[in-house]
Amino acid sequence: MNKKLGFIGCGKMASAIIGGVISSGFLKPEDIMAAEISEQKATEKSKELGIDVVVDNNELVNSSEVVFIATTPNYVEDVLNGIKNSITPDKLIVSIAAGVTTKFIQSVLGEGIRVVRVMPNTPALVLEGMSGVAGGKFAKQEDVHFVVELLSNIGKAIEVDESQIDIVTAISGSGPAFYYKVINEIARAGEKLGMDYEKALTLSIQTAIGSAKMLLNSDKSAEDLIASVATKGGCTRVGVDYMEEVNSADIFYNLIDKTTQKAHALGK
Repeated sequence: MNKKLGFIGCGKMASAIIGGVISSGFLKPEDIMAAEISEQKATEKSKELGIDVVVDNNELVNSSEVVFIATTPNYVEDVLNGIKNSITPDKLIVSIAAGVTTKFIQSVLGEGIRVVRVMPNTPALVLEGMSGVAGGKFAKQEDVHFVVELLSNIGKAIEVDESQIDIVTAISGSGPAFYYKVINEIARAGEKLGMDYEKALTLSIQTAIGSAKMLLNSDKSAEDLIASVATKGGCTRVGVDYMEEVNSADIFYNLIDKTTQKAHALGK
């Protein structure tokens, strides 16, 4: 797998992808290049990641087979206009810019350009990321498979239709904040009942980790695992019954629905 990768923008997410790809052995440092906006940042990132970092986006494009657009969304159009004369149909464009559609990228770069859109999330920084990957109109299936395989080095990645990317944004892109809030609120409840907050937080965090791992590795459904803990007449049953009483299913549906709608609006 000796494809040459280039990252325009080398922030936290791009750095996490680069670090994961190198540490896993998926690619070698000499196969990866990045571009930054100043010589100082380029030097800092080169030392940090052990790769070549340049300040000329077109130099990067000319040296890369796969070009990641890893800037903030408001800079994407300027970046694309700056490199479009260097983009040829043999290059694959991968965008991790939230809300930027493959159709928009193609409209700037031209018909026939292969584009793959990615919605990653911040746990990629600890190699536990979850990425949704969608191919544009001209992307080949092998392009999508390559990106899924590459991103699997920083966690997990799945292929989705681009029409579902806003749902991916709500569930996994925004999801970490929702889980942080649940974990914290459970810990704060323990604190209000008299427990030291840090101890309650440790209990809440580790319980979340353990529960997620059990669900991930079990052949049982979430409902089956709930039933196995929430036995009739027990403490857990009281808690689960209360969640059903306040209609937690509607709360979580509305949470994901509203977030999805916002993601859709930002993409227009």
